[in-house]
Amino acid sequence: MRPTEIMRGSPPAPEVQVTRANWRSFPAIRWGFTHVREVLPTADIRRSARPTPMPSAPRELAKLGFTAPDGKAATIEATLQETFADALLVMHRGTLIHEWYGDGMSVITPHLICSISKAIAGTLGGVLAARGLVDPEARVVRYIPELETSVYGGCTVRNLLDMAVAIQFEEDYEDLAGDVARYRFSSGWDVPPPGVEPGHQRAYLATLRGTGKPHGKVFHYVSTNTEVLGWVYERACGMPYHRILSDYLWQPLGAEEDGSLTLDSHGMGRLAGGISVTARDLLRFGEMMRNRGVVEGRQVVPGWWIDDIRENGDPKAWADGDLAEYFPGARYRSKWFTIDPSRNALTGIGIHGQHLYVDLDSDTVIVKLATQPKAMDVPIDQRWFAAFRAITTHLAPR
Repeated sequence: MRPTEIMRGSPPAPEVQVTRANWRSFPAIRWGFTHVREVLPTADIRRSARPTPMPSAPRELAKLGFTAPDGKAATIEATLQETFADALLVMHRGTLIHEWYGDGMSVITPHLICSISKAIAGTLGGVLAARGLVDPEARVVRYIPELETSVYGGCTVRNLLDMAVAIQFEEDYEDLAGDVARYRFSSGWDVPPPGVEPGHQRAYLATLRGTGKPHGKVFHYVSTNTEVLGWVYERACGMPYHRILSDYLWQPLGAEEDGSLTLDSHGMGRLAGGISVTARDLLRFGEMMRNRGVVEGRQVVPGWWIDDIRENGDPKAWADGDLAEYFPGARYRSKWFTIDPSRNALTGIGIHGQHLYVDLDSDTVIVKLATQPKAMDVPIDQRWFAAFRAITTHLAPR
């Protein structure tokens, strides 16, 4: 028996006609995030021929109570129902102890993970660095000379990894005519208005300009930095990103199902937010991180790279950056957040409610997927961080 509280058969039909123009808007998002391959062109992220086993031993967590940030009493069960959640999986010391799915989800349903895709890209960088394919301290133009006149002409791969590029770009998801909108037109995610050419990602990335300030000083969250990082990987490896990810990370960690990556009109992947995978395979990825890069005795990601993610990240750059008011004292390193430095925990975060939480103090990995109507909903995020702390405290050794 699977440790599942809610399972279902075929997903329900979408409540509205889902198109490329509305697939990330509520309520179409409820269907769109689990059917990306039916909305956009994609490439496969190939699964392993030998999936990593996932032992299970169900434990009751749904009724677990905690105090929400607003001071009100909450439970895991109520939080799932009140925050547009699609899945919650909890693994403790390598055993799956809790697995819940909302409407339209199952163990084999791929779900868009948005910017958790960035954490995967940052982790993959360690594999490529260990193989001598990518030098994190090298200038970006060593790999992509055609970006010399852009903002990326003066920054390093490490600046990309740590979101420390001094770029003129505002990551405002609600501005329908802003930087993010133009970026999404180029990636094929959105339909541009009449008279606006969609272009493609590589051409768009070359147009981006800097602030004139030095790189590496301030945390500034910009998704295009991760697209450039993927372009670096492609040049270094001589193959498209989805193949690099399949060959060097997804297959070695033992993924059970194929994932997918959305593509623009020229075949470039949107690796900053366009990956869809099953909740279980995302849990496998998190468990590999918990085990310092080891899967069934195999070193998939260098342990020193994961140590660097856990131990580093510039506190001053964070304090001077975009998100310090929401998460004071946090750090960011190689696309991973350390939200609370008092805990030995890493977090991958995606808009619309995606979380991968790896708590090393309690040997716990949590995957929570959602289709929240708002791209950024900080109160819901903070409620879930309180829920994660409640789960890990409950599971921690007494």
